[in-house]
Amino acid sequence: MNQPAVKLSLKDFASDQEVRWCPGCGDYAILKTIQKLMPELDRPRENQVFVSGIGCSSRFPYYMNTFGFHTIHGRAPAIATGVKLANEELDVWVITGDGDGFSIGGNHMLHVLRRNVDLQILLFNNEIYGLTKGQYSPTSASGTRSPSSPEGSIDMPLSPCEVALGAGGTFIARSIDTEAKHLSATVKRSHAHHGAAFVEILQNCPIYNDGIFDQVKDKKIAADFRVEVEHGEPLLFGKDKEKAIVLNRESLRLEVVAVAGNEDKILVHDEHNRVLAQLLAAMGGEGFPIAVGVLFSDSKSTFTEDTSAHLESVRKTGAALKDLLHSGHTWTVE
Repeated sequence: MNQPAVKLSLKDFASDQEVRWCPGCGDYAILKTIQKLMPELDRPRENQVFVSGIGCSSRFPYYMNTFGFHTIHGRAPAIATGVKLANEELDVWVITGDGDGFSIGGNHMLHVLRRNVDLQILLFNNEIYGLTKGQYSPTSASGTRSPSSPEGSIDMPLSPCEVALGAGGTFIARSIDTEAKHLSATVKRSHAHHGAAFVEILQNCPIYNDGIFDQVKDKKIAADFRVEVEHGEPLLFGKDKEKAIVLNRESLRLEVVAVAGNEDKILVHDEHNRVLAQLLAAMGGEGFPIAVGVLFSDSKSTFTEDTSAHLESVRKTGAALKDLLHSGHTWTVE
């Protein structure tokens, strides 16, 4: 007689390691949300693998009572790809930060996305290097004062979601560290996605970049500074949903307008529209809200599927290694 499956809980996914982040760090909230979400995925604990690089966020695997690797700076996507290719049954999670993922790891991030490797990437974006004491990162705003830029950074920041879309990512989303309900739902969607799923999480660093996302997190004012996108729903925001996003068809740019009088112009979110997703990913700045939620979702074959099919095709040819080495363009050196 088959024994019923044991119902897991948050405690089953919390390791015995002391969690060591600075008091108030947004990583605590993300960790609890993921630990709470794991049982809802209804997947065996031994099928979960968390792979990280270097940075504050990269301590994550130690705190998950699952399999995991704390790897080297920026290389988590490459190692995670190897894990997934070795065992397609595993749920592979890449935990990275804005510096680890888009500075030294930028090249690896591009390729895991364009290949559509079937895994989840959670990028904690605090717009600063926290572990190495507050240097500006690839996502830091221009003018950021730090130990490496005491007079203010002159670099233009990149948008993680824009880069992920440009790399050909098939699932792109954005959420917030302390918004447990929204974050949980977003990550759950990413897990269900067939292919490379990229989730940018806006995360507070209370020591070196405190309050950088207060406008989108403060309950009193957040409604005016973020728009929660949902497929098939109009892009409305504001305390009373009195503001809307429209497309200026002459300039091909988004604009904020009052709902009243513009009902027929309001954009409706289509998460299968890559161009709209690019516009939403770039949205922000004075007068514009930040878009959170699933910006883009598409379906196509994964790298693991394509690799398996390719290997099976090669095996059917029955070619010997010697024949392969001596085929194609060869020459003789005398």
